[in-house]
Amino acid sequence: MKNKKLINWLCLCGVLSIIFYLLHDIIGAINYPGYNWMSQAVSDLTAVDAPSFVIASGFTTVYKILHCVALLLVCILVKDERKSLRVGIYLYTIMGFVSSIGYALFPLSSAGYDGSVQSFIHVYVLTILVVLLSIVSLTIIAIGSFKSNYKLLGILACVSLGLMFIGAIGSQIVPKEMFGVVERFSTYSAVIFNGILGIFGFMKNTVDE
Repeated sequence: MKNKKLINWLCLCGVLSIIFYLLHDIIGAINYPGYNWMSQAVSDLTAVDAPSFVIASGFTTVYKILHCVALLLVCILVKDERKSLRVGIYLYTIMGFVSSIGYALFPLSSAGYDGSVQSFIHVYVLTILVVLLSIVSLTIIAIGSFKSNYKLLGILACVSLGLMFIGAIGSQIVPKEMFGVVERFSTYSAVIFNGILGIFGFMKNTVDE
């Protein structure tokens, strides 16, 4: 602990970001009369016309700042790592920024999908891009981690990838009443992996020494 630098400590912003994402989900739902987390997507909480828009968006803004800071710092700390691991983390960071900036610029205009241009970009452009970047980056991180002897990171990347697939596929086949449950497999797998990378960045000097 004594040998940790400020950059290592700041990587823990990734762990803190998980808390704020969870708060946006819980407190947002409390401030959205009639919201059913089991059937509704988490993004419904930050839809422009949602009663929870202001408070939920406040928590997600803090979440986005924290996780972007953590990802950028991890990118700096892995500059000397194997190329595959670096590329994977760089792509994951790009995904994080696309998600943070893109969803802020194009939130759902209404809960669910109302056919507006804004909602179309949110659902069919940003979401598809984020999912593709997540799959590619997590796959490369897993490969790079195993090659670099960071087996635990590789295993956790595989678990996150698996949960993401469960969420993506499950949301298409489960009853509407369960859509929110499986959709959260995808969203929370990415959110939690941000924290995992933050811990990896915090431990980085310990690994090198």
